[in-house]
Amino acid sequence: MAGSDSTRAILFALGANFAIAVAKGAAAFFTGSSAMLAETVHSLADCGNQGMLLLGLKQARTPASPEYPLGHGRAVYFWSFLVAVMLFTMGGMFSLYEGIHKLRAGESEPGSSLWWAVAVLAFAIVAEGISMRACLQEVDKSRGDRSLWRWFRESRQAELVVIFGEDLAALVGLVFALLAVLATIVTGNPMWDAIGTLGIGVLLIVIAVLVAVEVKAMLIGQSVDPARQRQIRQFLDGRSEIVRVISLITMQLGNEAMVSVQAQMREEKDVPLLVDQINTIEQAMKEAFPEVRWSFFEPDVRAGV
Repeated sequence: MAGSDSTRAILFALGANFAIAVAKGAAAFFTGSSAMLAETVHSLADCGNQGMLLLGLKQARTPASPEYPLGHGRAVYFWSFLVAVMLFTMGGMFSLYEGIHKLRAGESEPGSSLWWAVAVLAFAIVAEGISMRACLQEVDKSRGDRSLWRWFRESRQAELVVIFGEDLAALVGLVFALLAVLATIVTGNPMWDAIGTLGIGVLLIVIAVLVAVEVKAMLIGQSVDPARQRQIRQFLDGRSEIVRVISLITMQLGNEAMVSVQAQMREEKDVPLLVDQINTIEQAMKEAFPEVRWSFFEPDVRAGV
């Protein structure tokens, strides 16, 4: 697992959403637009999402205890899943409701409010673009030569997956909204604004479902990143003390991992020497793979097992 700093990406997203909320609030104050006021509340709710991710990361660092022998690393998965649910409900479903309401009403905001909306959306696109750039910088540290889609499917950093999905949805959604508002201004037809809102709703729901599916898999209990698992197996295969690796089981626990190994050992008679070899292998493995917090090694000397 590469050392990307998901906290940095979360803080950038939090800063962007707060700045956007302030801009929307100012627009709502000067125009008296109820729609812009609702959007202000929406952006503040997005700030709450980042707050939940930071809380999850803090809880994940709680030390292991007799009651939680493998630590609290998976706490971040719970909060990440909760953010995905919030993105689905307060983001996607709320946008669908707004779009349907606008279609039925057939009314648009006054021209001055629409131009305020254009200014706010342009600022929001810049802010979200900065947040997305920071997120991609962290993603690039861990994805290697994989495509973004493959990284998204294989990553075990739930909070970074959520921030990536949220930033992507926000940035594309803002572009949709800007195009819809401009079309409304040019044509005078409020239907474009409603269609843009519906499109944003569908986009948010699709991304929220994709994020929830990935985080759900982590909650159930996934192995470490497939590329990292291959590296661990190659490391074990290269050890002179091991004849062959019979079984390798890994599990991602937040930013830490557990490894269970069953291997046929060369040493068959000298038990103290066998124990020393196992300790040496485990120590070397943890040095090579710092995320491995717990390791369980079962030696075997029977070739037919």
